[in-house]
Amino acid sequence: MNSIDLKVNHSGLVTLAKIQDERDGNLIIANASKEIPFEIKRVYYINQLENSVSIRGKHAHKKCEQVIFCISGSFLLGLDDGKVQQKILMNKDNIGIYLGPMLWHTMEEFSAGCVLLVFASDYYDESDYIRSYEEFTELSK
Repeated sequence: MNSIDLKVNHSGLVTLAKIQDERDGNLIIANASKEIPFEIKRVYYINQLENSVSIRGKHAHKKCEQVIFCISGSFLLGLDDGKVQQKILMNKDNIGIYLGPMLWHTMEEFSAGCVLLVFASDYYDESDYIRSYEEFTELSK
């Protein structure tokens, strides 16, 4: 997955250090303003995704930046910058995708036991969300 060729604007690949110990598991490290390209103000995770046909996300942000990881299992991340669309299989616990402002994103096709972890540059603010795809396409012109 390190060789992902991101085609959409407002995105990027984020690779975290992974220290593997065959006996004692893996240690994965994320540093704000280093690997995570902003000061982290919010962290959240999504688990118990028992409905495999569920589609999450379906929004963009006006200002907030995020980095999304799949720390267990796998899912399909859909990205749309208003011109180019791309789908990425997320299945590496130390490889994340930077979601910049004005990037429509969806998450779907969750495997059993899938856990998503997200670092965000700002606190939750409903006014920062663009939840209508039509409004997003107009604003992204």
